Amino acid sequence: MLADKQPTTDTTLPFYHPVGDECDVFERAFELKLPLLLKGPTGCGKTRFVSHMAAKLGLQLNTVACHDDLTAADLTGRYLLKGGETTWADGPLTSSVRNGGLCYLDEVVEARKDVTVVIHPLTDDRRILPLERTGETLQAPDNFMLIVSYNPGYQNILKSLKPSTRQRFLALDFDFPPASTEIMILMRESGLDEDQCALLVRLGAKLRDLKGQDLEEGVSTRLLVYCASLLASGMDLDRAIEVALIEPLTDDADIKTGLKDLVQAIYG
Repeated sequence: MLADKQPTTDTTLPFYHPVGDECDVFERAFELKLPLLLKGPTGCGKTRFVSHMAAKLGLQLNTVACHDDLTAADLTGRYLLKGGETTWADGPLTSSVRNGGLCYLDEVVEARKDVTVVIHPLTDDRRILPLERTGETLQAPDNFMLIVSYNPGYQNILKSLKPSTRQRFLALDFDFPPASTEIMILMRESGLDEDQCALLVRLGAKLRDLKGQDLEEGVSTRLLVYCASLLASGMDLDRAIEVALIEPLTDDADIKTGLKDLVQAIYG
């Protein structure tokens, strides 16, 4: 991980604190018309990063949360019956290609395989989107960029990006921010004081150490922000931690008890 960077001072942008040169890489990828792949655990800031960069560059952002039932037609568009007439409705990918802007496919490996077939022509020097149903072939404008993301920790042999797809993208590896940065993020997002945010970040680090043992996934920065926000609103500490940091992580009663013991060890 590169050295910690200073956050932007522009309060009109969605808040994002860079931890390396990811903002510069994103801008260079956009200028060079190159697609970008973001890899990292749930809740580490990938989506906020894309929102921040879209606002910074003054670009329209279409975000698609990919899932098992997402098809190519959901991205490209379909014919709809309106007022007795059949009209074509662009999907979010087609809209971005036609009008310019960023199209962000979050957790792209969750989508059906036909989705990768659709995006391939947009990820090489052609930068085109063939629409078989309308007979069009759209040429992506200079201000179009495709971004995809996924969480490698959840992937298995049945759900992973093929090398032929991965090697069409530049890639950035995301992780949870350093403790000092995460404390600042919690303070900025919740209004909670520094000492309490530092304890939450310490607890978060301990919970992440349990990934692959008692927990399937470590606690996200997002959940730490939720917990800090509850505390800043005046909620009792034990209850805030229970609803924000314990219940979202597991359903197992024994593991919950173990997590509560860990909380006691941190807070005394």
